[in-house]
Amino acid sequence: MANGGFGEAVVAGYEECPSWAPFLGFFGAAMCGILANFGAAWGTWKSGLGLCKMGIKHPGGIIKNLVAIIMAGGVGVFW
Repeated sequence: MANGGFGEAVVAGYEECPSWAPFLGFFGAAMCGILANFGAAWGTWKSGLGLCKMGIKHPGGIIKNLVAIIMAGGVGVFW
């Protein structure tokens, strides 16, 4: 402990941990990214579809309603 405990390996509970436990951790992280990007794509699609429908009935409000599409796309890019 010359350096205050920094840089030492954490081995507490390593014997009780099953060999497949890291798989669940990485699987959870991967699913988080996959589902977040799927949700962003779904939101972009639904917002774009609504914008197209609104553009037919009220063409003057298209620019104002682009915010939802931009925000849904930002979620997928910056996740």
